[in-house]
Amino acid sequence: MIRSRTPTPPLVAAFASLMLCACNSAHPPAAEPAAASRSVTPPDFTLPQGAGCAGAAARYRAILDNDLAMGHVGRGVFNQIQREIDEAAAACSAGRDAQAISLIRASKARHGYPG
Repeated sequence: MIRSRTPTPPLVAAFASLMLCACNSAHPPAAEPAAASRSVTPPDFTLPQGAGCAGAAARYRAILDNDLAMGHVGRGVFNQIQREIDEAAAACSAGRDAQAISLIRASKARHGYPG
């Protein structure tokens, strides 16, 4: 006589956990949409002036602020780019202009902004 063996409860629980993990990883939570305060760039919007790395950082920051206000960038990405701009601005303040410009270019390329 052949007896059928049923899985033990810990094995069943482990299998169920794996199935739930697979289910959750297949459908990550949707990103929260950014709340836009306006739909177009204001007519009086002007990019900050300035030469070198300080001007480049200021212009990138102004564009990013405008994109957040229009809902073109989410808060998480906005915060990440802000940290990248802060790193570039710190390099600029320390007199490492080439490094600062390089950091800004890399950030723009990484996030889809024109160089």
